[in-house]
Amino acid sequence: MSIKGVVYKGAHEVAVEDVPDAEIQHPNDVVIDVTSTCICGSDLHMYEGRTSAEEGIVFGHEAMGVVDEVGDGVDSLDVGDRVSIPFNVACGHCKNCEEGKTGFCTNVNPEGSVPAGGAYGYVGMGPYQGGQAERMRVPYADFNALKLPDEGHEDDFAMLADIFPTGWHGTELADLQPGESVAIFGAGPVGLMAAYSAKIKGASEIYVVDRVESRLDLAEEHCDATPINFEEGNPVEQIIDANGGEVNKGVDAVGYQSVEPDAVRDSDEPYDPAKENPGVLINQLIRVVEPKGQLGIIGLYVPEDPGAPETISEMEAQGRLGIDFGKFFEKGQKIGTGQCDVKSYNRYLRDLIVAGRAEPSFVVSHREDLADAPEMYDKFDDREEGVTKVILEP
Repeated sequence: MSIKGVVYKGAHEVAVEDVPDAEIQHPNDVVIDVTSTCICGSDLHMYEGRTSAEEGIVFGHEAMGVVDEVGDGVDSLDVGDRVSIPFNVACGHCKNCEEGKTGFCTNVNPEGSVPAGGAYGYVGMGPYQGGQAERMRVPYADFNALKLPDEGHEDDFAMLADIFPTGWHGTELADLQPGESVAIFGAGPVGLMAAYSAKIKGASEIYVVDRVESRLDLAEEHCDATPINFEEGNPVEQIIDANGGEVNKGVDAVGYQSVEPDAVRDSDEPYDPAKENPGVLINQLIRVVEPKGQLGIIGLYVPEDPGAPETISEMEAQGRLGIDFGKFFEKGQKIGTGQCDVKSYNRYLRDLIVAGRAEPSFVVSHREDLADAPEMYDKFDDREEGVTKVILEP
């Protein structure tokens, strides 16, 4: 038996094809009928051919749905339960999981290229078929699945698998405290969620840096943020001028595919790899954050970039960046990095949604049929105006 899923066919090409049906493989598994599954910026790294992903992998690590099958060893879940599935696959009982670091589980990825941690539908992150499909297997289900109310908030809850917790994680890595100011580089879905988290936490001033006006508008409208368009001038200078000095904390929500403004590398394309400068944002954060401040790095950085554009140096293609470490040392700053441990945050963010104190679905621009995935990948990859977060509905 087969189901429909989003399959990687090669650089800049996905297709919706028949893929193996999800099934119980271990007594602690459940299988869910997927009701919402999102396209993530991290998926674009594979989509663009920037990883070692092989053709045939089923994409998708942001999913929620309804439990359809339950393994004999599962105690807390029943058929019909509505659940959110963290993108991290975690066992719940290794050293890292016991310490709450579920993004770095040591038991779920024995053969992958990543030293610790597993995820659905992602290269090097274990043998877990992705959630951009009609059905999905969830291992260690008692630990991994988060129960949701039976109805309502579908688009809000769809943000719990990754981007809302990841945005919150960025502010945690930066140790953002109430009343502090923060600069957030990137107004994609994760950057917007970091800004929204900063607002909920009581930040005094929030600056969001990007070049896509529709995304900056969302930051201003929903996050009470000051938008900073880096095409209009040096973002460090813009922020310091607006704030009357350096900010307390900073978050990088872009990662290694950060780009220079058009004035630096001439191009009319909305997104052009030739404009990439993998270390530029970290260096800008070092300069815009005050001495003794803290940086949270949630944008993805990779140990190798096999699809790197020719403008990237061999050093940068190997994940080694030209960071202004002397300035970082001089300012006595701290830095926190790494993927989000979703389970540390998702139940509390769920409860904020249920209580009406958070509506992260403001980032959702499109809800489309699963069959429309190829078109939506193309639009999202081009960073088109008005395309912020895409939910696919199987």
